[in-house]
Amino acid sequence: MVATAPPDTRQQTTPTRSIKVVGAPSAAVAEILTPEALRFLATLQRAVATPRRALLRWRDERQARIDAGERPDFLPETAAIRESGWTIGRVPADLQDRRVEITGPVDRKMIINALNSGASVFMADFEDATSPTWSNLIEGQRNLRDAVRRTIAFDNPDGRRYELAETNATLLVRPRGWHLPEKHVLVDGEPMSGSVFDFGLYLFHNAEELVARGSGPYVYLPKLQGHREARLWNDLFVLAQRELGLPRGTIKATVLIEHIQAAFEMDEILYELREHAAGLNCGRWDYIFSSIKTFREDASAVMPDRALVTMTTPAMRAYSLLAIQTCHRRNAHAIGGMAAQIPVKNDEAANEAAFAKVRADKEREAGDGHDGTWVAHPGMVGIARAAFDAAMPSPNQVARKREDVHVAAADLLATPEGERSEAGLRTNISVGIQYIASWLSGQGAAPIYNLMEDAATAEISRAQVWQWLRHGARLSDGRIVTRELFDNVLAEETARIEATFGAERFQALRVPEAARLFEQVATQEPFIEFLTLPGYELLE
Repeated sequence: MVATAPPDTRQQTTPTRSIKVVGAPSAAVAEILTPEALRFLATLQRAVATPRRALLRWRDERQARIDAGERPDFLPETAAIRESGWTIGRVPADLQDRRVEITGPVDRKMIINALNSGASVFMADFEDATSPTWSNLIEGQRNLRDAVRRTIAFDNPDGRRYELAETNATLLVRPRGWHLPEKHVLVDGEPMSGSVFDFGLYLFHNAEELVARGSGPYVYLPKLQGHREARLWNDLFVLAQRELGLPRGTIKATVLIEHIQAAFEMDEILYELREHAAGLNCGRWDYIFSSIKTFREDASAVMPDRALVTMTTPAMRAYSLLAIQTCHRRNAHAIGGMAAQIPVKNDEAANEAAFAKVRADKEREAGDGHDGTWVAHPGMVGIARAAFDAAMPSPNQVARKREDVHVAAADLLATPEGERSEAGLRTNISVGIQYIASWLSGQGAAPIYNLMEDAATAEISRAQVWQWLRHGARLSDGRIVTRELFDNVLAEETARIEATFGAERFQALRVPEAARLFEQVATQEPFIEFLTLPGYELLE
C-alpha cells in the first residue's frame, strides 16, 4: 500500500490535474507523503471540493437567517427519521467500553503517555489541541503510524525513555473541521481541505494495520453544524474504503455535538452515518462558543461570565440529556464532555478543589446515563473512572433509553443566567492572549490558570468579549463594556503577562502578535467565524 522510497513527492501532474506539496521538505514528509498517499489524497479532495464549498456557503446562509431573527428548531422535513426505529451498525468490541477518554495533541511524548494513561480511549487531536504547523501535522502522522505499529518511543532530554505499556487505550483520531484549509498541499491549484488531509493520511497509512491488529480506523468528527455535513463525511468514508479495499463500515465515527444547530439534528446526523456511526459526544466548550456566535446579534442572548456556564445550567443539561436519549435509542454511545481541570502543584487546597469539580461532573454524567467521558490530563483518569465504575458496572449504558427525557427547542435555546464581571472580562482577555500565543508558538494545548485550554476555550473568551462589546453589556459594578474599557484592560493584561513571562519569553512566545490577533477577533465586524482562520495565516 505504501511506497518505501519515493523519488520525489514535491509535485505530481497530469495534463489537466496536479497535486503539489509546497510545505518544506523533510525526512518525515518523504515518509508520509509518498506518491501513493498523494494520489489517494487527491482522489478524496476532488470528490469533496465542490460539496464542501457548498456546505460552507450553506453555513453562511443559515447564519444570515438567524441574524435576521430566525431561530433553530427540529427540522420538519426530517421528522420521519426522528420518529422511525432505525439503529446504527454494529459497534466494534474495542469501542464497547469507553468510560474514560483522554484527549491531547499528536506529539510523540503525549501519544505515549495518553495511550499508557489507563484511559479506555485516547483521542489524538489534529484540531483544537494541535497548532497546525506543517511540522506538527507531518510529525503527528508519523507518530501515529509508529503508535499503531507499537514501535513508538521517545527519549526525553533528562534521560528518561518513554515506550508503550503492554495494555493501551483504543486510538481515535480527530481531523480538522470542514472549514479549515491545508495550505501546504495544493490540489489542482487550490489548498486542500484540512479534514481530508488529516483523515486521508491517517487512513492511508494505518487502516490495514489497525484491522490486522483487531481494531480499526476510528475517528472523531468536529464542528458539524448539521446532517448535511455528516452526509459528506459518510460519502468520503465510502470512497476511501473503496479506494483502499476496505469493507463498508470499517471506519467508525463519533460526532462531536459542538454546535447548537447540530443539537437539533442529532438523530439525522447518526442516520447519515449509521453504518459508520459509533456515537455522539457533548463537546461542551465549542457548544458554548457556538451559542454565543450563532446568536451574536441577539441582545437577549448575552451570556454571563464563562465560568458560570456549566453543564448544570438548564440549556446545557437539556443538551446533554437529549444526546443520551438520542444515542441510546439508536444503540449508539453517548460520551460526556471535557473536564478541563488539571492537577495543581504546590497548592493542596486548589488541587482538591480541582479534583472535586471533576468528581462532581463525572458523577453527574454517569448518573444521567452517559457511556463515558473526557479528561484532559492523565492525573484525572482515575477519578473519572471511579465515577463511572460506581454507576456503570457494564461496559456501557446503551440499554438505558431515557424515555423519561423530554427536550423542546425552547429548552436548548434558553440563555444561561448570571453576572458579567470585570474579573470575567479580564480572564477572557488574559486566557485568550496566552492561549493564542501558545498556538502561534506551535503548542495547541496549554495549561493556563490550572485549566487545560485549547482553541475551543479561547474561542469562548474572544466571542464573549465580542458579544459584550456588540451589545454594550453591563458589568456587575454597573459599568458598560465599551471599546475604551476593552482597550484599557487589553493593555493592562498584556503588560501583566509580560511582567510574569519576562521580556525575552514575552517576545519569544509571540505574545504581542497574540494580543493583536485577539483584538482583531474580539472586535472586528462582521464577526470572524473562527480565530484559527486568521491565525493559520501566521503559522508556517
